[in-house]
Amino acid sequence: MSEMYASRRKRLRDRCNAGGSTAALISRPANVRYLAGAAPKAAVLLLGRREEEDLLVCPGPPDDRPGEARPDERLRTRSLPRAGGDPAVAAADILTAEGGDSLAVEEHHLTVARHRALRSVAPRLRLADLGSAVEQLRVVKDEEEISCLRVGAEIADQALGELLESILVGRTERHLALELERRLVDHGADGPAFPTSVATGPNAGRPGHRPTDRRVEEGDFLSVCLGAAYRGYRCEIGRTFVIGTSPADWQIELYDLVFAAQRAGRESLAPGAAYRDVDRAARQVLDSAGYAQALPALTGHGVGLEIDEDPQLTPAAMGKLDACVPVTVEPGVHLPGRGGVRIDDTLVVRPEADGGPELLTITTKELLAL
Repeated sequence: MSEMYASRRKRLRDRCNAGGSTAALISRPANVRYLAGAAPKAAVLLLGRREEEDLLVCPGPPDDRPGEARPDERLRTRSLPRAGGDPAVAAADILTAEGGDSLAVEEHHLTVARHRALRSVAPRLRLADLGSAVEQLRVVKDEEEISCLRVGAEIADQALGELLESILVGRTERHLALELERRLVDHGADGPAFPTSVATGPNAGRPGHRPTDRRVEEGDFLSVCLGAAYRGYRCEIGRTFVIGTSPADWQIELYDLVFAAQRAGRESLAPGAAYRDVDRAARQVLDSAGYAQALPALTGHGVGLEIDEDPQLTPAAMGKLDACVPVTVEPGVHLPGRGGVRIDDTLVVRPEADGGPELLTITTKELLAL
């Protein structure tokens, strides 16, 4: 594992050196974890000119509780001597004391106040913008990362499957969401990958719906979107069901349409496929049926150490997919006052020679009456 983290830091170091910076300050927690193996609260990573200069600066001793990720053992760590100090400012001070003259920072993550503090403690340090260099490195996953996503998907599938075997009528959206999150932890997840969404009746199919005290009723659409975090990696799954009775004709028609759109999106996943073409494949199925105004802003997105990361599968997205990129495909339609359908899978882009896209979330997509 140490070799893996060292290799990641070297790739970033080479990129920084090519851009004229002798050091980089990584402050975004997911990026710190990607490069250091762990991201203690408020810690920053100072990337030096050589591996032995890399330093994880923490506000206090790293957390050594069981289950907590541990920093790469080859990485030096330094804890601030007193509480209340800023590790980013301390890192800039350390770099200046060691003769550094330039520092690339994640401007998209630093606050204005923190940026000013860096300027104050190291006025002679030339600051440059690192941009999204680490996020770009994170897009393509190695097999260890994909393995974590695969376990997380198995946990989410298991939690959802158990819920479907229970009595649902009369229970509230909020209660069902809390039960799902408890089941995720029971099956080995670090916790939910994001706040679980359970939507019933007129709420079903609404993107990002926050559970309410509405109770499940006979004939409702029930949309569920959940995900498990496992060793820091996050995946998601979304399914829609009908409660209690055989689906109405309009429910079957809408479900079949969203299913066709989701299948079109999944089948378009291949190395070299343009992000916007994946979005278009799913979107045009729904658009041609007259639902253009009811469609969400995107068809899917990347997942990893964060639940929503690059690439973004949107109509205006630039770029093409690579192999070993995990993404969601999650089209849906919400009809105000009636409800709707969302179907969401996490997949890994694979070449056709390797069997095509690898489906991580395998709960049935059949329209079940529960």
